[in-house]
Amino acid sequence: MTNIYQAYQQYADATDPLRASARAAAPFLGHTWPGLPSSPMLRKMAAAYEVFARTQLTHVRPPFDIDSVQDGGRTVAVREEIIDRTPFCTLLRFRKETAAEQPAVLLVAPMSGHFATLLRGTVKTLLRDHDVYITDWHNARDIALEHGRFGLDEYVGHLIRFLQVIGPGAHIVAVCQPTVAAITAAAVMADGDDPAQPRTMTLMAGPLDTRINPTTVNELAKSKPIEWFEKNLVSTVPARHPGGGRKVYPGFMQLAAFMNMNLNRHVDAFRNLYTYLIEDQHEKAEAIKVFYEEYFAMSDLPAEFYLETVRVVFQEHALPLGLLQFQGRPVNLKAIRRTALFTVEGEKDDICAVGQTVAAQDMCSSIRPYMRLHHVQTAVGHYGVFNGRRWENEIYPRLRDFINMHHR
Repeated sequence: MTNIYQAYQQYADATDPLRASARAAAPFLGHTWPGLPSSPMLRKMAAAYEVFARTQLTHVRPPFDIDSVQDGGRTVAVREEIIDRTPFCTLLRFRKETAAEQPAVLLVAPMSGHFATLLRGTVKTLLRDHDVYITDWHNARDIALEHGRFGLDEYVGHLIRFLQVIGPGAHIVAVCQPTVAAITAAAVMADGDDPAQPRTMTLMAGPLDTRINPTTVNELAKSKPIEWFEKNLVSTVPARHPGGGRKVYPGFMQLAAFMNMNLNRHVDAFRNLYTYLIEDQHEKAEAIKVFYEEYFAMSDLPAEFYLETVRVVFQEHALPLGLLQFQGRPVNLKAIRRTALFTVEGEKDDICAVGQTVAAQDMCSSIRPYMRLHHVQTAVGHYGVFNGRRWENEIYPRLRDFINMHHR
């Protein structure tokens, strides 16, 4: 079978120069020159060129661009600081220029085809009251083969390592896919009486038990044997990249899967962008451009991690059935006693449906009732759980108060 990654690379090599030319030409065509009447035809051409240019995929993490934050009613400067680094991930801290001691929070970003900057809004909100760290996962196509495999065990190992680097008293917040790894790390650390086990664990919109209210994503993962996923969705990074020869689940395939779930919505977005550009509705056009600049920044997943996630989480349901292992040993969720648990779900989530995340409350039966909290946010889908107005105004205050309640 033809290497689909190689085919994609050939397509990108052929079309990216065209998009670059369109991006350069659009401002020239849309400019109103002194003394000359505005041309509706040229404005439409300029808008079409820019829309075409905006369909380009990129494979480099965008900047977080968080230079300051409102903290206690005043503006505080923020700078990024690398705390720890492996070939697969950077532990990044957003250090605030303040002497105030605030709860340390490890925000675990998904490794699901996008970069950690997808949680930019989540980080900015958390920074109001916390000392924030994030797992900045690297693009697998840039990781040389000599650094070895990266599967679920390695993912969990990274979370344990990072919590130990941050030190005792930290809190962990996991968004979507890494909720499974986060609860596993907490259990392993509790079982070993690790002093760095988190004070609280917030699991947001995660696939902890996908037998409950299965979504289209869940059904797809169970529709084929794991060999089918390996044969049809795993590809080899071309030799031109630092990770040449590494087996990956390409980010562009993940993006295609996500877009097909709501294709009409994306088509409408680009149609609206075209209209806003013609009508000089700059603010509305800019909002769409900013969103898709992030959405089209793609990161490849190591094949081991992708295949193990599909098999263990979605096909075998190893976590809720008590069959999950870490480094060959059973994971004992009942060992979690000192870590308080907060689970959050979105009423309209079509990726991780209501019931799949709250299942963690029953799995962690040793946590005392006063150390548990669950919240279902009305009128939000998957991304609304951790980004947007309702996240900031309704979910975050509950999360902040929960962390404060259990910080001391």
